[in-house]
Amino acid sequence: MAQDGWIRAVEIVAVVVVLVVGVLAIRRLRRSPDLGTAAERATFDTLHTASLAAPPLRDGLTPEGAQRAIRHLRTLLGTPAVALADSSRLLAWDGEGAHHQHQALRHAAGAIASGRTSVLSPAQIDGEEACGVLDCPLRSAVVAPLTSGDTVVGALIAYGGQVSAALVRATGEVATWVSAQIELAELDRSRTRAIEAEVRALRAQISPHFVYNSLAAIASFVRTDPERARELLLEFADFTRYAFRRGGEFTTLADELRNIERYLVLEQARFGDRLRVRLRVAPEVLPVAVPYLSVQPLVENAVRHGLQAKEGGGQITLGAADSGAEALIWVEDDGVGADPELIERVLAGAARGSESESVGLGNVDARLRQVFGDRFGLVVETAPGAGTKVSFRVPKYAPGVHAGPPAP
Repeated sequence: MAQDGWIRAVEIVAVVVVLVVGVLAIRRLRRSPDLGTAAERATFDTLHTASLAAPPLRDGLTPEGAQRAIRHLRTLLGTPAVALADSSRLLAWDGEGAHHQHQALRHAAGAIASGRTSVLSPAQIDGEEACGVLDCPLRSAVVAPLTSGDTVVGALIAYGGQVSAALVRATGEVATWVSAQIELAELDRSRTRAIEAEVRALRAQISPHFVYNSLAAIASFVRTDPERARELLLEFADFTRYAFRRGGEFTTLADELRNIERYLVLEQARFGDRLRVRLRVAPEVLPVAVPYLSVQPLVENAVRHGLQAKEGGGQITLGAADSGAEALIWVEDDGVGADPELIERVLAGAARGSESESVGLGNVDARLRQVFGDRFGLVVETAPGAGTKVSFRVPKYAPGVHAGPPAP
């Protein structure tokens, strides 16, 4: 007991020493004027300013984004005034000489038309209008084009007094950086359009046979068990509402599983005891965001290609497990299996005709890789007569990945 008390006392002293050292270090940092060399501080300030301008520009060259970014761009250039314009309008102005705003589109026209940086003299800035302000600080300007790909989409105008070679270079560099942000915004929009097209294609792949068979199964119960027919009809309505919903490209795993449950209820009405389902889902991964319609096609593939052709039917296991920073999701069946080379061609998009009938495998794989990266694609384990297991991982938290509104 005495030894335990001595050990405890040593631990307390150690903690106190660490706290004292920490407090002294914090005080020293607060008193210390050493924030690096002047060059290091200038580099930090430039990078910090650029980081503030980047997010609004990632929305593209819009009036709203330009208004939020323009002040930071003027800080980068250090000029009395800066303007952003596209081919048809002035998007934003910041700084002095606001009486020249209505001329900014004319100032930008040459650089937009030629795609080259130009320098404007006082006469070119004023045009046919006399400035009228004796001490106007805007006596010259550097106009640099803004591009997206090979297309000139606008111009950055840096207004000042006498133009220097340094200002010309700086304006060109800032315009190149702004162009990169605009191009990234266009890539983001292209990615969104591609994902939306993939989802539309996946909706189109929802088997007409499934729709027909579901309605036929419902009709078979209308006379013998009207209440069951009513329940199945409601399940079918909810399934189709989810499948054709508009509400973002991501959903929670819980919502995806709820829709799979509706799908399986309808399939079990048709298959009866031939279709057995086993769930192994860890509750802690239910809130994880997954691409919309990423699991249901795997289950449909297991029913159509794994069990439908197997005499006596079989079992589907649907699982989701916690795996550290990721969630592991899998669909496994004990059906007829498939040729691994065929599955490889399906995932590569090289399968054609009847070979490519695996419902949505290539689509789901492409979307997972597009959103999370190549290491998050589908993993398919199969062989003829040995069943099939399809699994994938998703990070629990990923930038830009947020579940849409709850499913109905």
